[in-house]
Amino acid sequence: MTTTPAADGPVQNPLTLVMPLASPDERRTVESKLEHLQSLSREANPVMAALDHLGTVHFARFVFTDDTHLAVITTYDGDFDAYINDFVDSIGDVFNDLLQHMDQAPPLPVQQHRQEFLDYVRRHDLRCLPPFYSAYPDRTVLDIISARS
Repeated sequence: MTTTPAADGPVQNPLTLVMPLASPDERRTVESKLEHLQSLSREANPVMAALDHLGTVHFARFVFTDDTHLAVITTYDGDFDAYINDFVDSIGDVFNDLLQHMDQAPPLPVQQHRQEFLDYVRRHDLRCLPPFYSAYPDRTVLDIISARS
């Protein structure tokens, strides 16, 4: 499933989800899990496969901002709720695996606690100062891909 931008809203939106780790010791565990995940081939990596399949994410990355916080930074097309729900549907188990190491995590599994997960992401999203710059503000991922062909 892919989301489409709202006719009256922005096409692209930023997400800077900064999640507090349950303790500094959790960083090693989470980092190891992410390194393993990121070492998989594009086809075998569930995150990459979901990003390719959904076709709404321009950029995505994991970043440790310090020893106590993991950030998920993305630029995506369309509606926030639809975006998060698409990822719950496609890689909810990845979220479940990572969130068990976070402080103030929502109830798990996220597939059964969607609203709590949406609220959690909203609470931990560092909003950017507007305007959000994009070189292609009116182009979706699919627009850009089709222009390359």
